[in-house]
Amino acid sequence: MSTANGSRWFDIAVIGGGIVGTATAMALLEREPDLSLVVLEKENRLAQHQTGRNSGVIHSGLYYHPGSLKAQTCIAGREALYRFCADHDLPFERCGKVVVAVDEAEIPGLDLLEKRGRENGLKGLERLDEQQLREFEPHVRGVAGLHVPDTGIVDFVAVTEAFAARIRKLGGEVHVGAGVRWMLRRKGDFLFDTPLGSFRAARVINCAGLQCDRVARMFHHEPGVRIVPFRGEYFQLSPERGDLVRNLIYPVPDPDLPFLGVHFTRMITGEIEAGPNAVLAFKREGYDPFNFSFQDTWETITYPGFWKLAARLRRSGLREYRRSVNKGLFVWDLQRLVPDIKASDVVPGKVGVRAQAVDPEGRLVDDFHIEEGDGTIHVLNAPSPAATASISIGQTIAQKADQLFRLTF
Repeated sequence: MSTANGSRWFDIAVIGGGIVGTATAMALLEREPDLSLVVLEKENRLAQHQTGRNSGVIHSGLYYHPGSLKAQTCIAGREALYRFCADHDLPFERCGKVVVAVDEAEIPGLDLLEKRGRENGLKGLERLDEQQLREFEPHVRGVAGLHVPDTGIVDFVAVTEAFAARIRKLGGEVHVGAGVRWMLRRKGDFLFDTPLGSFRAARVINCAGLQCDRVARMFHHEPGVRIVPFRGEYFQLSPERGDLVRNLIYPVPDPDLPFLGVHFTRMITGEIEAGPNAVLAFKREGYDPFNFSFQDTWETITYPGFWKLAARLRRSGLREYRRSVNKGLFVWDLQRLVPDIKASDVVPGKVGVRAQAVDPEGRLVDDFHIEEGDGTIHVLNAPSPAATASISIGQTIAQKADQLFRLTF
């Protein structure tokens, strides 16, 4: 809809064209078909950052605290995603994975994962001894394992594009190259400028990922957390060594970190990915180790929560940095799971940056984190398993929008 001054007017604008933004827009339109809605993505294609740079794993819900938003949305979202892919002829595979305890010291962590998985309602979990573990993954080394059959793989960029096609079919609009440059709060709506022209919207939902806290402040909402970017670096197995990994192999994770540790993933293309590590990024969208942004770095190092975090995790952080610059250390971690791996078997792969919310006390925000503003909703922490859970997250946000906005305009 156009207004007298030429700007486009919508009931709701969703900022961010990743998988969470498009899933949210799709859920809103499925809930209220008469809404006028637009998705605005600043890049020239959808899903160019976190969505398009992950491993493509459909997570089972094994890791998350029972009752948390992550657990609830991951389990519901996983099955919704499998159904969506089947209904829209998107390639996917429910291939399963094994979590490996490499020594006796990791058995309690494996026990905790199994207990948590069962509390979260996962079906078919199977505890494995050393021999059974090798039946699933012949080249793996470990004293015990856990087989998780609900884990799968998919191309999340293709899923996002299918969500966008569904939005358009439902009457919504999706625009790329439409980053919000400034915003003016007006009586009854928001006016904001993009390279495609100006837009007006009665309500705004912020799903801007790596830029979400900045977008929140642009819309006069001071978030209770700050995004601290972490770069994740991957390697790929050479094709001739692909037989070392059948499906997905994960370690028992460090309970103090929200990262799952270096693992092996067979992607939907058939390639085998290994990684990632996790180091502080000096640019929010910096995928090269030498990328640097003064603004991004300044916002990180002037945030008191960052220094509290750094003090608490300095040992693990230093190890991640050493592994980032020393391929041998990275390969050593891979060899803990698959001893036959050699340095010559792996080559550098893709790089991603995780938008990790950190609170003022220096705590890594573990669960999904959504805040409400004046006429706005802000998704301020949506790391893994957000892609898996995207349909369920979108429905959760749509329900929140209905309660907050009443969806009557």
